[in-house]
Amino acid sequence: MNILILGSGGREHTFAYKIAQSELCDTLFVAPGNAGTSEIATNLAIGVTDFDAIKTAVIKENIEMVVVGPEDPLVQGIYDFFKADEALKHVAVIGPSKEGATLEGSKERAKEFMMAHGIPTAAYQSFTSETLIEGQAFLETLQPPYVLKADGLAAGKGVLIIEDLEEAKTELATMLSGKFGEASTTVVIEEFLDGIELSVFVLTDGKDYKILPTAKDYKRIGEGDTGLNTGGMGAISPVPFADNAFMQKIEERVVKPTIDGLAKENIAYKGFVFIGLIKVGDDPKVIEYNVRMGDPETEVVLPRIQSDLVELFLSVSKGDLANHKELVIDERSATTVMVVSGGYPEAYEKGKVITGIEQIENSIVFHAGTTHKDTDVVTNGGRVIAITSFDTNFREAIKKSYQNIEKLHFDRMYYRKDIGFDL
Repeated sequence: MNILILGSGGREHTFAYKIAQSELCDTLFVAPGNAGTSEIATNLAIGVTDFDAIKTAVIKENIEMVVVGPEDPLVQGIYDFFKADEALKHVAVIGPSKEGATLEGSKERAKEFMMAHGIPTAAYQSFTSETLIEGQAFLETLQPPYVLKADGLAAGKGVLIIEDLEEAKTELATMLSGKFGEASTTVVIEEFLDGIELSVFVLTDGKDYKILPTAKDYKRIGEGDTGLNTGGMGAISPVPFADNAFMQKIEERVVKPTIDGLAKENIAYKGFVFIGLIKVGDDPKVIEYNVRMGDPETEVVLPRIQSDLVELFLSVSKGDLANHKELVIDERSATTVMVVSGGYPEAYEKGKVITGIEQIENSIVFHAGTTHKDTDVVTNGGRVIAITSFDTNFREAIKKSYQNIEKLHFDRMYYRKDIGFDL
């Protein structure tokens, strides 16, 4: 079958890498893709939310499956667009409906869903510009640090954690007056949970599910988890502290009630649930839902799945996941380190020539923000390349990633040298 992946980052290159290995995949397309995807698939110069252009490509190229990478097209309803169109409704779309995607598109909706289905999470309240004074008063009832979340999509940067009460009050006002545009017309304030974070990924057809390998990513730009939030600077899978007993708690208290909640609310959901969790004492609590795979966690989770990904996706699209055989998982640890443009996550320059990619050995190179300029591969984003490595434990795997990164070069290249420091 012909398959289209939507997106242009490291996550999408990883999907392409895995899908290209399947005997069920005839021709693979990525829209818009990057320099890495162009080596194993055909890139299409189409934006991920240009639904009409996507329709044209799907019909022209006889595409039978669309795998949606980023959140924007899901929140804007690409699943519903396909299912409502006579010419497209036969196409398997891996991603939830617009209603399902509100679990990521609205922090407030996610919190209401968790409360309705008894899923453990932090106490919270939501505020708008009309209720700013009440919001500032609510902050006074909490202990520091204070967690402020833009309700809508803010490219992974809409969460602020602030130690000082007065600063938190000021930031609340700034957010509600448009700091993150439309995304922060509503702001969720919640209690701070103290613990260590991890991500759990679930693939579901809306009734049944498969739990994928766990991962932990590192969001802050600076070493020791300091500085601004980014889309993610590196990741490790599996998470060493997520033992069988803890995973059982996650499945019973979080995964099952989440999937049961989707079924009870009749939400069409054929895709990934990314559950951002925190281990508080010995108990899991949910920080957030995402409705797609995370990035850079995808770069360590998918390479560990040895089962045929396309076969798995077909079971999801047919609502037949319960009858799919157990996943085969590589027992080794996988680590990835993200190499980024100087200045990221704030202003940075594009078009820097990247050298040394062909010298990398015993690691997998996943392109994120790259493109071709003449015969060169050049930077085309904040996060540029992820280097994924395997070994018997994450410490050995991370050494391989770092050894290979030293072979890479582009102007003002930066990466964190402490991924896994807290494990």
